[in-house]
Amino acid sequence: MITVRSAVPDDAPELVRLREVMFASMQSGTIAAESSGDWKPLTESILRSGLSPDQAGGGRPVFGVFVVDDEERPGRLAACAVGTLEQRLPAPGHPDGLFGFVFNICTDPDRRRRGYARACTEALLDWFDKQGATRLDLHASPLGQDLYRALGFTEYSVALSRTTLR
Repeated sequence: MITVRSAVPDDAPELVRLREVMFASMQSGTIAAESSGDWKPLTESILRSGLSPDQAGGGRPVFGVFVVDDEERPGRLAACAVGTLEQRLPAPGHPDGLFGFVFNICTDPDRRRRGYARACTEALLDWFDKQGATRLDLHASPLGQDLYRALGFTEYSVALSRTTLR
C-alpha cells in the first residue's frame, strides 16, 4: 500500500529537487532547467511559507501538496503532486469561482511505475474537491498524459501563453 501524506514546510528542499527532476524530464520551455539556479531559493521560500499551518492567515489554503516518502532513502521524497487554488470571478457552473491548477507532479526516475504519481494526484484531486474547486486545469507533458486522462482530464481548448522574461 502506498502512503500519501500532506507535505510540511521541511519538505520544501525535496520538493524543489523533484521540481528540478520534472523540468529535466520535460526538456521543454524557453529556458532549460539547468540554465539558472536562481529560481530554487525563491521556490523553497514560497513552499515553506505556503506549507505553514497559517499559510493563508486562517483563510483558505493556496497550495495543495501531497508526497510519498522514499522508504529506501530516509529524508527523501519519491514523488509529489502540487496544485494551487485560485479565486476567480464566479460564473455559470462555477458559483464560487474557485479553480484549481495542477502544476508539479513528479516521481524520481528510479521510483516510477509504482503508482506514486497516481496516489499523490488522487490525494490532490480530493483536496481540490474539499476546497470546492469546480474546475481543474493542467498542462500535461507526454509522460503524464495517460495518467491525467485516466483520472478524467480531457482536452478542452488550445492553450495560448505568453512568457515574459525580465
